[in-house]
Amino acid sequence: MTWLAEKAERRMDPRKLWPEVESIVLVGMNYGPAEDPLATLALRSAANISVYARNRDYHDLVKGRLKLLAGRLVARAPGTEVKVFVDTAPVMEKPLAHAAGLGWQGKHTNLVSRDYGSWLFLGVLFTTLELLPDAPETDHCGSCRACLDVCPTKAFPRPYVLDARRCISYLTIEHKGPIAAELRPLLGNRIYGCDDCLAVCPWNKFARAARETKLQARADLERPALAELLGLEDAAFRRFFSGSPVKRIGIDRFMRNVLIAAGNSGDATLAGTVAARLASPSSLVRAMAVWALGRLDPDRLATLSAAHRPHEPDADVAAEWAAALDRGARPVPRAG
Repeated sequence: MTWLAEKAERRMDPRKLWPEVESIVLVGMNYGPAEDPLATLALRSAANISVYARNRDYHDLVKGRLKLLAGRLVARAPGTEVKVFVDTAPVMEKPLAHAAGLGWQGKHTNLVSRDYGSWLFLGVLFTTLELLPDAPETDHCGSCRACLDVCPTKAFPRPYVLDARRCISYLTIEHKGPIAAELRPLLGNRIYGCDDCLAVCPWNKFARAARETKLQARADLERPALAELLGLEDAAFRRFFSGSPVKRIGIDRFMRNVLIAAGNSGDATLAGTVAARLASPSSLVRAMAVWALGRLDPDRLATLSAAHRPHEPDADVAAEWAAALDRGARPVPRAG
């Protein structure tokens, strides 16, 4: 995430990004779920995918709508110049949305709307046209701590401050290497993103399910079986997640996340498929396969050690072997 620091100056002042900008228009698109997004967390042999990634990639959808809006603006004010952004430039979307009156940044650092709760995608339109500003929204969090207290990894050192290094969304999506061993059990079955702090917000009582068809959850992404995901190779992974933001992280990071979920599942029937990943060309995948198998079936891991461990060229994977064998832990108990 070094790009945040590298582009801090432009993020703080929109004119550093585009000197000609006179007004900034913020738009929000509702992606509210039709069901409780946390219900899948109890299904330990199924995977939990963040609500926003259960269908089409919102970047393309929101940007397409923004371009239509920009075209209408230019048609009504010839000579006007516009630029549109959806997570594609160093733009402080949430503070700008707060200033524009769309909502306020809650204690979980995400935008909260009185009309849509926590479920809004944001888009930004820069223009050379001078527009009258809307009134900013005020903070309505009050004394509530629901979003802070629910975080599995305690990623909020204090209200309105997020430590990305402990955030499950960051760890499962942006982080490229192994996830710290002490954090892995806390991920549960979350394989892409995390909705916990969003879902518990009391303002969601005013939320509504998304009307946009492309943002409504695909049935096969609501609670996909870990057994099926563990069997995906690269081509099948790309087909299954075609058009989904999940595809962006690539097969290796995806499989890292799925293996961690498998290790947390307590489902010993997954041990065979997990063991097959010990032969992966990716050291990241092999390392997580060792960890997961050590939790699901330590006896099988000890047996396989003679065949796999001496030939492991990667120091990180070798360390996982040593830790798993030294731990000698019993299998994780299955829920229920």
